[in-house]
Amino acid sequence: MKFDKNRRRLVQGLLALTALALVPLRVLARNTEAFQATSPDSALQSLFGDKAISDSDKVQLKVPDIAENGAVVPVTVESSLAGVSSISIIVVENPNPLSARFQVTPGVAANISTRIKMGTSSDVIAAVETEQGVYLARKNVKVTIGGCGG
Repeated sequence: MKFDKNRRRLVQGLLALTALALVPLRVLARNTEAFQATSPDSALQSLFGDKAISDSDKVQLKVPDIAENGAVVPVTVESSLAGVSSISIIVVENPNPLSARFQVTPGVAANISTRIKMGTSSDVIAAVETEQGVYLARKNVKVTIGGCGG
């Protein structure tokens, strides 16, 4: 009986390992250059290359006007654009502006909520990527207590 349980665990482990091996490495990849960028423009360039970038009212960025604690600033990004492939959050005045990037799979609503760190008052930019281009929404947030070592 004990042998059957151990064998079952071994088979389950092998199946899990096989399934993980079938996941394309691209799914697990991360654009480290964009996360290490020191300016918003270089982060956008690293993320989107030559894609057209424009402001859009079809991207809704919900972030408080005043963040009492920059260490935990709630952010929600929603979009009614078709074919969204990624959503990125950029904090202009942070030492590394790219705070978060989310891949959106086809058929899933483009709606994310997270918390970010802000070192000081700054513009927050939501960048929504589609096949047609990149669409932005931005909002200025005043931080009363810094969150990035401040």
